[in-house]
Amino acid sequence: MNFKPILYGIIALTISATSIPVQAQDPSPMFATKSLTPEAALKVAQATLKACSAKSFQVAVAVVDRGGHMQVMLRDRFAGPHTPETARRKAWTALSFRTNTTQMSNFTQPGEAASGTRHIRDALMLGGGVMIRAGGQLVGAVGVSGATSGQADEDCAVKGIGSIQDELDF
Repeated sequence: MNFKPILYGIIALTISATSIPVQAQDPSPMFATKSLTPEAALKVAQATLKACSAKSFQVAVAVVDRGGHMQVMLRDRFAGPHTPETARRKAWTALSFRTNTTQMSNFTQPGEAASGTRHIRDALMLGGGVMIRAGGQLVGAVGVSGATSGQADEDCAVKGIGSIQDELDF
């Protein structure tokens, strides 16, 4: 058996591994994160729905946790049948790209450098998805669908997040 190819492979791996700069890292294999409680997510959703209702908008509101998983979905009784899924996708997009979707809709237009992100499954580049941050850390997102514009959806979401902002900034 010819061991030269195996030996050359071991030497190449050893050289590659020793030439990679190693940065000092936390020796712990675990890390801690923050996420919204179901109670906080519900409070945001209810306050967002109320803000939209005050302007006579019939909407759906979705709140996702920091992993993009649905925590709360509320739909006003006259909101369109498309609004729950649209709200979920807006919330997921804001969280996933760490950018409010009103901004995303602007810099992903055809011809822009980020236009390809519009082709990512479940990404929805329409205004109304807003990140929820606690102490600078992303903890979730809200998506709203059904108001007269993406900006109106976003305005309701911002008011809803405001209902718990003091608790988030502890």
